[in-house]
Amino acid sequence: MELHANAALSLIKRRLLARRIVEEGWSLTQAAEAAEVSERTAAKWAARFRAEGEAGLLDRSSAPGHVHNRTAEGRIEAIAALRRLRMTGAEIAAVLGMPDQTVSGILTRIGMGRLGRLGQQQPVRYERSRPGELVHVDVKKLGRIEGGAGKRARDGLRQHYNRTFTDRHGKRRQTVGWEYVHVAVDDATRLAYVEVLSDERAVTAIAFFKRALRFFARHGIKVERVISDNGSCYRAKLHAIACRTLGIRHIFTRPYRPQTNGKAERFIRTMLGGWAYGAIYRHSKERTAALDGWLWAYNHQRPHRALNRQTPAARLTELNQNNLHRSYT
Repeated sequence: MELHANAALSLIKRRLLARRIVEEGWSLTQAAEAAEVSERTAAKWAARFRAEGEAGLLDRSSAPGHVHNRTAEGRIEAIAALRRLRMTGAEIAAVLGMPDQTVSGILTRIGMGRLGRLGQQQPVRYERSRPGELVHVDVKKLGRIEGGAGKRARDGLRQHYNRTFTDRHGKRRQTVGWEYVHVAVDDATRLAYVEVLSDERAVTAIAFFKRALRFFARHGIKVERVISDNGSCYRAKLHAIACRTLGIRHIFTRPYRPQTNGKAERFIRTMLGGWAYGAIYRHSKERTAALDGWLWAYNHQRPHRALNRQTPAARLTELNQNNLHRSYT
């Protein structure tokens, strides 16, 4: 119950007023004078108290009981049905011949003001039960840093001088190019391994994956499967031979469905915000040198909402203990 600054009757005062009239036999004049309200107001609260008891003393909505131009329920259902087809408010208004503001107000009132995933297939979320059952791998391309921070971190005007060189094939190339961040994330624990490499060829991806396997092995994780997108380095026959030799099953995401590899995608997003773009670096080497510290904090200090506020290291310990307990029962 919200009272304005000049309100004469609170809920307690209304109860006292009504009981004096109904139960104690006070006259309307006496009760109204004692409560410092009009006789009409005193009669209103007394009547409500007789009819409904103390529930009648609560505030009621000031909205009219009937609005002559209220949108019919059938029309509201039609608006909701069109909204589920992901039509905008303006499109729905055009189809139904209604004002845009009316449609917008109805959509907000029925809780469909924002599209979001409305009308789309709900995402299927999964999590493997034991460490190493599935590892997500991916590559993120980052621009090299040469000659200090970019113009946005400087004065916004001056461009870098971009030196060029001739490679071994006689092709003229620019100094400022790309670096490729290879990532591997365990599905069950979110434990991550990352390296910054010079390219994303199949040979490079295989060498990175072998080092990632050694990293996971040091943490007691035996990798069984690996999932990746359909990048050329992962589709190469050499990569398939390497996985077969290592005894690891390699599976691919569906084309144009990056959410299948969502744990790697989400890790990359966190990594970019916390490491790659989280500070101003003078050189790519400085950025690369900062990766180890950030990655250790990610694995051992940063709590994850998806892990019930645990760190990947703590989740790994918990799953290992649970799996060990189940093996003895």
